[in-house]
Amino acid sequence: MGDKKDIFFGDDPFQIFKSWFEEAVKTEINDPDAIALSTVDSGGMPNVRMVLLRQIEDTSFVFYTNYGSVKSKELSDSQLAAFVWHSKSLRRQVRVRGQVEKENGNMADLYYQSRSLKSRVGAWASIQSQPLESRSHLMAQVEYFEKKYGDNPDRPPFWGGWRIRPLEIEFWADGEARLHDRFKWSREALNGTWDIQRLNP
Repeated sequence: MGDKKDIFFGDDPFQIFKSWFEEAVKTEINDPDAIALSTVDSGGMPNVRMVLLRQIEDTSFVFYTNYGSVKSKELSDSQLAAFVWHSKSLRRQVRVRGQVEKENGNMADLYYQSRSLKSRVGAWASIQSQPLESRSHLMAQVEYFEKKYGDNPDRPPFWGGWRIRPLEIEFWADGEARLHDRFKWSREALNGTWDIQRLNP
């Protein structure tokens, strides 16, 4: 699609995303890996929150969280998710919709161990999304788990990754006079062939 000078150039949407992401890492002031993740509850009410996209794989996207969180419950129930990645400095965004699965193995262990010690302990201390008695209660839990696990806590069994396998990926780039460029890659099944359409702005 396009020529090599075109930011949309390529026959693999994951590689296009990676190239955009690598550009954003050099230009964004904070959190170039931030995405707005959308889920839906059992009544059909949508939820959205910011999470950090930690891996762009060859066929999927991975982020990490507490499996007891509201987002994880909704992901477990629906097995579907959507997210948008936005680069303010590049004036580009990528929208993704697809199916999800847990990443609860060695890859999750390695990522957990790469986090700061305080973040690893915090994963044990926080019962994510549940009511909290007070900030001091949370800090007491942090202190408890610091003493319990020391400098090398294992990954909690209730904490790990979610992998999003897309059925749709849309690339958007800002255009003059709001005549933006948009290309949507879509497929009916995960093993299907991508269909590429240029969209009106």
